[in-house]
Amino acid sequence: MTAIVVVVAAAGSLGVIRAANARTADIERVAGLGDVLAVKGDNAVRTAGDRVPVGTLDLDTPVTYGTENYLLVGSDSREGFAPDTDFIGSTADVGGQRSDTMMILHQEGNGGASLISVPRDLWVPIYGTSRSNRVNTAFSDGPLTLVATISEALDIPIHHYVEVDFQGFQRIVDDIGGVEICVDRTARDTHSGLWLDIGCQTLTGDRALAYARSRYYQEVGDDGKWRTDGRADLGRIERQQSFLRAAIGGALRKIESDPFSTGDTLAAITDSVKIDDALEPIRAAQVLRQAFQAGLRTFALPVYNDTVGSAAVLRLSDNAEPLLDYLRGTGPAPDEFDTSADTGGDAPTTTPPGG
Repeated sequence: MTAIVVVVAAAGSLGVIRAANARTADIERVAGLGDVLAVKGDNAVRTAGDRVPVGTLDLDTPVTYGTENYLLVGSDSREGFAPDTDFIGSTADVGGQRSDTMMILHQEGNGGASLISVPRDLWVPIYGTSRSNRVNTAFSDGPLTLVATISEALDIPIHHYVEVDFQGFQRIVDDIGGVEICVDRTARDTHSGLWLDIGCQTLTGDRALAYARSRYYQEVGDDGKWRTDGRADLGRIERQQSFLRAAIGGALRKIESDPFSTGDTLAAITDSVKIDDALEPIRAAQVLRQAFQAGLRTFALPVYNDTVGSAAVLRLSDNAEPLLDYLRGTGPAPDEFDTSADTGGDAPTTTPPGG
């Protein structure tokens, strides 16, 4: 979800960035993350003078930038939705908010960028407590707990935090003209009302959200019967990454053909996004625009299935270190976990230690 927000904001022309600059004061800030965010982010505001005047930007001149990690969070808050919203439910179904989607946007030093999904069912120690749980539950204690939990569990620095809710995601998808998704089998999710015909179709906001969030995804098998995707969270991550690749490609094509058409999308972004108190949006847009032009890859965090009591969970695999080193900025991108060209098939799953 939030990856689309970042791409649209980062890929704009100077005119778009000027429009964004005029609205950055309206973006909601998440205060109090200074103790858990890494302090050396290139795109951080350290003093009032660090804010980048838009007149100083030259998008045709390359800039120098270091390695940074953004934690991108899609919140499942139902606030602002009518009780009869078909695809996601309402505040009566889920009170408050939880982190429904978590990704790490990795900005390579003077290089490209990548997206790494964090499975919501990953079993980790919860920061500030003596208990472990699924990682998405950490958000119930606030962004600080979630940031610190992921940073400590993976032993990686998190430099910035970006959050978007359901309503913002739907508006942004609608504003970029929807996202084309192609499937080779009829598919559905009876819990959300999602239905996909064989072939390609453009998903607007509500259907796009249902597809990206689907946890009860079914396809028609060769025998004509409905078959549920048994990969649970891993299948969901694969669909999200496939969706994001399509959405990012569509957003970039729209911006390239008509850069000033993104004004409504920028309005949707600034109305729906929350960012950490230190993030300098204009500097980040300039850097990420260059990073995306250098290339955008997706990776799957290697995990294995386990149970805790009667609950099915995922645990981090022992062979995850090459990918974690990449996120730390101390190692190259590990090709074995690259899912960039994978529009189908399983996300990397490994055997439990000793299994």
